[in-house]
Amino acid sequence: MSEKKTIVLGASPNKNRFSNKAVKSLIRYGYPVIPIGKHQGDILGETIRLEKELHNNVHTVTLYLNPLNQEEYYHYILKEIVPKRVIFNPGAENEEFITKLIAEGIHVDTACTLIMLNTGKY
Repeated sequence: MSEKKTIVLGASPNKNRFSNKAVKSLIRYGYPVIPIGKHQGDILGETIRLEKELHNNVHTVTLYLNPLNQEEYYHYILKEIVPKRVIFNPGAENEEFITKLIAEGIHVDTACTLIMLNTGKY
């Protein structure tokens, strides 16, 4: 099992959502995952958290939120979680936030988490 803990921000219990598929793929590939979303539920036994909780050793935050919904998480990601990397999935691209992350020395990918996992580039 990998030590690269990943937060999926915008996780959904809806099986048709890409965030749901990403949580499942991360679990299948052996990555510890923390789903955070707005709706109660679980994905393959991982409870979707509804609050911003502090977590240690977070390597990656993968975003499934549009730019307007990301703002409330700026401080949480930049100052509380401080991951090594943030992935902006398609539709989540946000130049303002990308600039802030880079200024703090956090690596940014604008890519699809599912494709990254499936091609071994995660």
